[in-house]
Amino acid sequence: MSVIANTPKPPYYAVIFTSTRTEDDNGYGEMANRMVELAEQQPGFLGVESARENVGITVSYWADLDSIKNWKANSEHLEAQKTGRKSWYASFKVRISKVERDYGI
Repeated sequence: MSVIANTPKPPYYAVIFTSTRTEDDNGYGEMANRMVELAEQQPGFLGVESARENVGITVSYWADLDSIKNWKANSEHLEAQKTGRKSWYASFKVRISKVERDYGI
Protein backbone atom coordinates (compact mmCIF):
# COMPACT_ATOMS: atom_id res chain seq x y z
CA MET A 1 0.00 0.00 0.00
CA SER A 2 1.43 3.37 -0.97
CA VAL A 3 1.31 6.25 1.51
CA ILE A 4 -0.82 8.46 -0.73
CA ALA A 5 -3.49 6.74 -2.81
CA ASN A 6 -3.22 7.15 -6.57
CA THR A 7 -6.84 8.11 -7.24
CA PRO A 8 -8.38 8.80 -10.66
CA LYS A 9 -9.68 12.10 -11.93
CA PRO A 10 -12.72 13.22 -9.82
CA PRO A 11 -15.51 12.79 -9.12
CA TYR A 12 -15.19 9.82 -6.78
CA TYR A 13 -16.06 9.19 -3.14
CA ALA A 14 -14.12 9.13 0.12
CA VAL A 15 -15.14 7.18 3.22
CA ILE A 16 -13.45 8.81 6.20
CA PHE A 17 -13.22 6.58 9.28
CA THR A 18 -12.00 8.44 12.38
CA SER A 19 -11.51 6.52 15.62
CA THR A 20 -10.08 6.39 19.09
CA ARG A 21 -8.95 3.01 20.36
CA THR A 22 -9.50 1.07 23.56
CA GLU A 23 -6.61 -0.69 25.29
CA ASP A 24 -7.73 -4.02 23.75
CA ASP A 25 -5.45 -4.93 20.85
CA ASN A 26 -6.67 -8.52 20.56
CA GLY A 27 -6.14 -9.18 16.85
CA TYR A 28 -6.66 -5.57 15.76
CA GLY A 29 -3.55 -5.24 13.58
CA GLU A 30 -4.22 -8.48 11.74
CA MET A 31 -7.85 -7.55 11.15
CA ALA A 32 -6.94 -4.06 9.93
CA ASN A 33 -4.51 -5.57 7.40
CA ARG A 34 -7.11 -8.12 6.31
CA MET A 35 -9.71 -5.39 5.77
CA VAL A 36 -7.33 -3.52 3.43
CA GLU A 37 -6.64 -6.74 1.51
CA LEU A 38 -10.36 -7.46 1.27
CA ALA A 39 -11.28 -3.88 0.28
CA GLU A 40 -8.69 -4.00 -2.52
CA GLN A 41 -10.64 -6.92 -4.02
CA GLN A 42 -13.98 -5.07 -4.04
CA PRO A 43 -15.40 -3.59 -7.25
CA GLY A 44 -15.12 0.19 -7.20
CA PHE A 45 -12.24 0.34 -4.69
CA LEU A 46 -9.73 3.06 -5.66
CA GLY A 47 -7.26 3.25 -2.76
CA VAL A 48 -6.73 3.84 0.95
CA GLU A 49 -4.70 6.11 3.23
CA SER A 50 -4.31 5.64 6.96
CA ALA A 51 -2.59 7.30 9.93
CA ARG A 52 -2.76 6.73 13.68
CA GLU A 53 -1.51 8.72 16.64
CA ASN A 54 -4.01 9.60 19.37
CA VAL A 55 -6.75 9.53 16.74
CA GLY A 56 -6.81 7.11 13.84
CA ILE A 57 -7.93 8.30 10.42
CA THR A 58 -8.43 5.94 7.51
CA VAL A 59 -9.72 7.27 4.21
CA SER A 60 -10.81 4.79 1.57
CA TYR A 61 -11.67 5.93 -1.94
CA TRP A 62 -14.48 4.48 -4.05
CA ALA A 63 -15.82 4.92 -7.56
CA ASP A 64 -19.46 5.32 -6.49
CA LEU A 65 -21.96 5.05 -3.66
CA ASP A 66 -23.03 1.52 -4.64
CA SER A 67 -19.44 0.32 -4.20
CA ILE A 68 -19.40 1.81 -0.69
CA LYS A 69 -22.76 0.21 0.13
CA ASN A 70 -21.54 -3.20 -1.05
CA TRP A 71 -18.31 -2.89 0.96
CA LYS A 72 -20.26 -1.97 4.11
CA ALA A 73 -22.42 -5.10 3.62
CA ASN A 74 -19.49 -7.50 2.99
CA SER A 75 -19.86 -10.37 5.51
CA GLU A 76 -16.23 -10.37 6.67
CA HIS A 77 -16.29 -6.58 6.96
CA LEU A 78 -19.53 -6.82 9.00
CA GLU A 79 -17.74 -9.14 11.47
CA ALA A 80 -14.86 -6.67 11.79
CA GLN A 81 -17.33 -3.82 12.38
CA LYS A 82 -19.06 -5.82 15.13
CA THR A 83 -15.76 -6.65 16.87
CA GLY A 84 -14.61 -3.04 16.52
CA ARG A 85 -17.72 -1.70 18.24
CA LYS A 86 -17.43 -4.31 20.99
CA SER A 87 -13.68 -4.35 21.64
CA TRP A 88 -11.36 -2.06 19.68
CA TYR A 89 -12.93 1.39 19.50
CA ALA A 90 -13.72 3.78 22.33
CA SER A 91 -15.36 6.02 19.72
CA PHE A 92 -15.58 6.34 15.96
CA LYS A 93 -17.27 8.29 13.21
CA VAL A 94 -17.77 7.48 9.53
CA ARG A 95 -18.20 10.24 6.98
CA ILE A 96 -18.84 9.82 3.27
CA SER A 97 -17.87 12.64 0.94
CA LYS A 98 -17.88 13.23 -2.78
CA VAL A 99 -14.49 14.36 -4.06
CA GLU A 100 -15.12 17.12 -6.58
CA ARG A 101 -11.53 18.24 -7.04
CA ASP A 102 -8.05 17.07 -6.11
CA TYR A 103 -4.53 18.31 -6.81
CA GLY A 104 -0.99 17.77 -5.62
CA ILE A 105 2.49 16.83 -6.69
